[in-house]
Amino acid sequence: MRIGLLGTGPWADMAHAPALRRHDGLEFVGVWGRRASAAEELADRHGTRAYADVDALLADVEAVAIALPPAVQAESAVRAARAGRHLLLDKPLAATVAQGRSVVEAVRASGVASVVFFTARFQPETEAWITEQAAVDGWFTARAQWLGAVFTGDSPFADSPWRREKGALWDVGPHALSVLLPVLGDATRVTAAAPGPGDTLHLVLDHAGGASSSLTLSLSAPPAAAGAAVELRGRAGVTLLPESAEGPVPALMRAADALLASAGGGQPHPCDASFGLRVTEVLAEAETLLNGR
Repeated sequence: MRIGLLGTGPWADMAHAPALRRHDGLEFVGVWGRRASAAEELADRHGTRAYADVDALLADVEAVAIALPPAVQAESAVRAARAGRHLLLDKPLAATVAQGRSVVEAVRASGVASVVFFTARFQPETEAWITEQAAVDGWFTARAQWLGAVFTGDSPFADSPWRREKGALWDVGPHALSVLLPVLGDATRVTAAAPGPGDTLHLVLDHAGGASSSLTLSLSAPPAAAGAAVELRGRAGVTLLPESAEGPVPALMRAADALLASAGGGQPHPCDASFGLRVTEVLAEAETLLNGR
């Protein structure tokens, strides 16, 4: 499959471009960015072509991977879907529910495949654990901590305007939800949302399966405290999400595998744009509570 990349930031450079270049089933045709000079630099580093016009890139490919801020991603995804291009998207799907719905509507109307890259969902240990726990009845409660040091360490994402604006809720919140929802069922209600230090926040959710969960999310954790953990408790006892030391590139290559399979067989992937929209809806509900509206 011929694929192009939209975006030239650190995530595009360290994850998307290497994954697209290395994948045997993809031909990495080129990259477009909002800054032509950045697109040229990224293209040179990864042995591909820089496009000055996004429509010219869309005309040369069958699919696009998007590594852009959420609001820009949503607009670009709609444009690509309407052009009949399959979508390898990043989380969060969009910055608002309305934007997310526009992506889902464009995907459905065009009949293209979509996969949203929730990193943990494409790590073998995590996905196997989720599948195993989703088959277990009687989960009572869950606790998830997704703590990053983006704003307190030397992260290349520290100056990201959208992360500064939207914070941990929209950056790492999707990761936690991508693990909890397939195990405990959809979030029927965000029952509480409270701020913590920095951009840290605490959420409590009710789930369709009858369990409740608590989430602690942050991009402001001390570097020594950063990390992710998920604990489930229920009739079967206690289980912890297994750790993975794998970087993002192999996981993103598996997400590309999923896109190829969905595009070839017509079966939606569990992490498609519709799931990305549902995650966006939960995030927006939590944001409303945090803002006191």
